[in-house]
Amino acid sequence: MLEALTRGVTTVSNLVWGPWTIALLFGTGIFLTLRFRCVQVTRLGRALRSLRPAAAEGAAGALTPFQAFMTGLAGSVGTGNIAGVATAIVAGGPGAVFWIWCYGFFATAVKLAEAMLAVRFRRPDAAGLSAGPMHYLEQGLGQRWLGLLYAAIAGVAALTTTPFTQPNSIAVAFESELGVPRWACGVALALLTWMVVIGGVRSIGRAAERLAPAMVVLYLVGGLVVIVTFAGRIPEVLATILTAAFSTEAAAGGAAGTGMMLAVRYGLARGIYANEAGYGTAAVAYGSARSARPAQQGLNAMVEVYIVSFVTSSVSALTILLSGAAIGGATSTSLVAAAFGSVIPFGGYLVMVCALLFGYTTLIGWGYYGEQFLAYLAGPRIIVPYRWLYCALVVLGATTSVELVWSWGDLMNGLQIFPNLVGVLGLSGVVAKMLRDDPR
Repeated sequence: MLEALTRGVTTVSNLVWGPWTIALLFGTGIFLTLRFRCVQVTRLGRALRSLRPAAAEGAAGALTPFQAFMTGLAGSVGTGNIAGVATAIVAGGPGAVFWIWCYGFFATAVKLAEAMLAVRFRRPDAAGLSAGPMHYLEQGLGQRWLGLLYAAIAGVAALTTTPFTQPNSIAVAFESELGVPRWACGVALALLTWMVVIGGVRSIGRAAERLAPAMVVLYLVGGLVVIVTFAGRIPEVLATILTAAFSTEAAAGGAAGTGMMLAVRYGLARGIYANEAGYGTAAVAYGSARSARPAQQGLNAMVEVYIVSFVTSSVSALTILLSGAAIGGATSTSLVAAAFGSVIPFGGYLVMVCALLFGYTTLIGWGYYGEQFLAYLAGPRIIVPYRWLYCALVVLGATTSVELVWSWGDLMNGLQIFPNLVGVLGLSGVVAKMLRDDPR
């Protein structure tokens, strides 16, 4: 029964992530890059110099701009950067890594637009402030039905993807390294998530501000030890990544060219899982900032994509490929743990701790995203029941099949892309004007 369900979900997921989705994502990224005059390059220095701006006096918002940046980073730097990259390599081959990088570059322009539109079209409500793609679809485009559609898909996705993918990857790591039963790990995670999520966005922002920088540095240091150890193999591995990215060979007995298609499909699906550019979820975090400058939040969002796509995801990919861990048959978090463990005696435990921190911060970040989507549909009365249900599902997610969890995650997150990109493309002229009006 479980195998049949997994096959069915995977089939539908593959349909959603067909050539049209790939073309839409890349096409949007390239179009916005050109329309915004390659902002991810021309304003990168300015973005790095102003990562911690002061909160604007009198501006609406529940978070400081830095807390909003860290909440967005916490929401995207999840186990997708560990387990997601690992499963991309297992399913799509080494070439998937190239497409993670390729989309990451163009995705910076997409996420910048999402963040800027979130600040421009956010709306005060009974709970304080509401932000997200549903508002720029309704207010910016004048298409309330699209806002409702997005909120419905994203609300279901928040309840049925993150409480499953993140706990699942964490539980796999704890089970493989310490023998902890998955259900026990799920219960502990559910309690930890409840302690923060129940306190609302300010509680989430404070937790993200403390945890996000520490976890990125910890993972980066551990990964660099592995990469430096196998430094002599770097040219060979990079050549393999490039060759596999454009391979015309058949994959698993399929037609010629399926090797490249699998690399692109899993590179984009897992790449967007890591950086979230195109989902529109970051609009919720950046729209909650006490900032009167949409461009500032957009530049922060741009830096976030660089960190996720070219730092943390690259660490996972290179450690796996350089160490040869992929040959051992492991997958998900345990594959990265094997790569770290091949060099560092306690490498498996280090990955376990990083998986916990990455997954936990994503859980609390997406906990806030989901309540914003569902409150848009049903009003603030749904927020408290949602928080309890969200935390309860964490236990179920920890014990579910790895393949089913990631296929379902791909499916639901893929569906979010379409209404969100309608808004991003339709309002790209508004973003371009805001960038021109903010030359600082």
